[in-house]
Amino acid sequence: MKIDPKYPPGHKYPSGHKWLAPTRFLDYETAAVQDFIHAATAGVPKTPRELAVRLYYAVRDGIRYDPYRFRMEPEVFMASTTVREKAAYCVPKGLLYAACLRAVGIPARPGFADVRNHLTTKRLLEVTGSDVFSWHGYVAVLLDGRWVKATPAFNIEMCQRFQVLPLEFDGTADSLMHPYNALQQRHMEYIKQHGEFDDLPYELLVEEMRKSYPQLIAASESKLSGDFDHEAIYTEP
Repeated sequence: MKIDPKYPPGHKYPSGHKWLAPTRFLDYETAAVQDFIHAATAGVPKTPRELAVRLYYAVRDGIRYDPYRFRMEPEVFMASTTVREKAAYCVPKGLLYAACLRAVGIPARPGFADVRNHLTTKRLLEVTGSDVFSWHGYVAVLLDGRWVKATPAFNIEMCQRFQVLPLEFDGTADSLMHPYNALQQRHMEYIKQHGEFDDLPYELLVEEMRKSYPQLIAASESKLSGDFDHEAIYTEP
């Protein structure tokens, strides 16, 4: 069953609300994304905050976080691709969430920041060559007249396996990576903001990734694979 987007093709978007339009990567008019939205919001009261919260958890837990899905082909970042594959890393998951929000009439912008991840896995560190994850994805959401940030990256099962506190979102406060995990060890540290955009700045992202992660790019081009869920490592406090 499909639902019609609040702002269908050809609609003249309200002044200042360019953050409602479908884009190359926020392709919410596709059947795959429409079906995902319908399944996530069926029976939900249709206030913007309630919809934003329900869609957040649908993306967070319905799409498995997997850094080994990292690829640079444009189709990898399309919301419809993420829905079909049911697994992605933080950038495609954020783009899917932004697409879902726009489809139900909630202004949203994909945002990006560099973070230092103090808890990762040995293999992922070997592949990336760094504990700094450039262009980590989140979403800026306009609710009740103010922008709040949401990060639907890590699904609940992954958080439990890594003993990382899951990020919750209630539509009123920012939901960003916790500085500490459940064991009070350093987890995520934001070190640089790249800002928020109307759509994924694809060419810029590719350029930055090729500069920062030549090993990862090479691995992704030769069919990067791994089992991130079973690579959890911890250090003593």
